[in-house]
Amino acid sequence: MNGADVLIQTAVNAGVDVCFANPGTTEMPLVSALDNVDGIRGVLGLFEGVCTGAADGYGRMKEKPAMTLLHLGPGFANGLANLHNARRAGTPLINVIGEHATWHLPADPPLAMEIAALSGTVSGWHRTVGALGDLSRDTAKAFEAAMAGQIATLVVPHDFQWSAADGQGIVSTEIRTPRFDARAVEHAADLLKANKRTALVLGGPALTRKGLMTAARIRSATGCDLVCETFPARVDRGAGLPDVAKLPYLPEMALEVLKHYDVLIMAGAREPVAFFGYEGSVSRLISDSQRTARIGDHRRNIIYALEALSESVGADRSGEPELARPGRPEMPTGKLDSNKVCTVLAAMQPEKAIIVEEAITSGMGYFAQAAGCPPFTYLTVTGGAIGHGPPCSVGAAVACPDRPVINFQADGSAMYTVQSLWTQARENLNITTLVCNNRSYDILKMEQARAQTGEPGPYGRKLTDLDGIDWVKMGEAQGVSSVAADTVEALVPAIEKALKEDGPHLIEMQLF
Repeated sequence: MNGADVLIQTAVNAGVDVCFANPGTTEMPLVSALDNVDGIRGVLGLFEGVCTGAADGYGRMKEKPAMTLLHLGPGFANGLANLHNARRAGTPLINVIGEHATWHLPADPPLAMEIAALSGTVSGWHRTVGALGDLSRDTAKAFEAAMAGQIATLVVPHDFQWSAADGQGIVSTEIRTPRFDARAVEHAADLLKANKRTALVLGGPALTRKGLMTAARIRSATGCDLVCETFPARVDRGAGLPDVAKLPYLPEMALEVLKHYDVLIMAGAREPVAFFGYEGSVSRLISDSQRTARIGDHRRNIIYALEALSESVGADRSGEPELARPGRPEMPTGKLDSNKVCTVLAAMQPEKAIIVEEAITSGMGYFAQAAGCPPFTYLTVTGGAIGHGPPCSVGAAVACPDRPVINFQADGSAMYTVQSLWTQARENLNITTLVCNNRSYDILKMEQARAQTGEPGPYGRKLTDLDGIDWVKMGEAQGVSSVAADTVEALVPAIEKALKEDGPHLIEMQLF
């Protein structure tokens, strides 16, 4: 047994069963350890952003960390954007990064860089292994830190990986559920009981089935509204579950929604703010005259805090909670546009589907239309770093192989991590990718108009134009069965076929 075997065995004992990897020379002992130690699956991503995005999707669905295996500082840097999304989502995730041998690093080899400086931008916990004997302990600590709902980054010198470690013990992990502030819960209960215009703003685990059902009982007892974050990490949704209103993306619309409340209680959610600041606009979407409170301060205690709040407001005596009724939108006809593709998806998605939505502007109408669909799970891009949808779909499919995954995806952002299609084909994952091909960065056009910079000139138009990408050829080149559709009548059978057959499929939806 060498140091790499010790690290992998410690991770497996803790519960890590998947490693999304793009390794290099300084990780080769760890690659060998994936063969030497039973219980962990290695999945190759052709770009580090695929690995980190997949680990994010896996962690959101499994509620435990996957591991990424990345090559030195530059490899870690390549995966940073989707680690940003994972950080904003509160996803449990472990990065293992190979470092040069301790005796070689002072020579300043070409790939050497300050990994700790990068790690600090996304990691809640970071450590560079300082001695061979620390490998198991540090790996166990990384797992414990990740389970707090954060990114844990462990940097492992190359020589510690290959060095013999016979007789080194494997350290066990210890996960405790942190206590919540009972006084904060009582304060929130008092506010809910004393005010008529109140809302629970939900995020994180509060949007899972258990959290939502608890929130629905609180709504029945107090009359509060349920609102979820604009870009939630995960929402369990559909008929038989409480419907929640998603806070609009545009700040003017969000302000219009929020202004009606005297009190807003944050449960697993951050206080809402505008995505961008423009001249004359506001940052905070809650005014100083509105009262706010927060219950729970940790992904592992949010549900318990909600349950305590439910008890404090007498929700057990309030009767049956209000739940979404079954119902799908009526199927449209004719040429595809952004509203029609939202409607088609809501009309066709199967029960237990995992919808990974990064459709950006084209998907704005989807969330409301899907309220009465058979129960499903909705994931979205929490941090705004695009290129999240395709790899997140990989991670969700690996985590839940018994559930169909549909990636509702914008064309521009898909190009950032298009290598995900290769991993989908390599692993034979049941993912249907619906590409909204509007041949444009429409979100930039919208923001350009909002910034009031005037009518765009030649460069303004050119820098938002994506014409010329053939998505069918793109998918086929990476081993994914791919077709194009420009009408509802062509799209419906394509989706039916994709959902019926094993393996990944891509449908290019040509929008007009």
